[in-house]
Amino acid sequence: MPAYSKLTRHGQITLPASVRRELGVEEGDLVEIEVVDEKAVLIPKRLVDKNQAYFWTKKWQDAEKEADEDVRAGRVKVFDSVEELIKDLE
Repeated sequence: MPAYSKLTRHGQITLPASVRRELGVEEGDLVEIEVVDEKAVLIPKRLVDKNQAYFWTKKWQDAEKEADEDVRAGRVKVFDSVEELIKDLE
């Protein structure tokens, strides 16, 4: 069901509560606005601390998925000590 909002003279709009709930956005959240085929598309965004940004790179996320698949498939080893791990690596 469509929701409507009026554009103010300062170019601001209010997102109706139903839209905010569906998007999961709250006061202070960032929203990316992209124009696609003459439509404004709102994309909720989150800030990530610079020292954590590596985790969200495609390379890291692909490696996380691969590791999860290995765990699910049982392609893991458990070691009782560091020495045992080092011996296995040799």
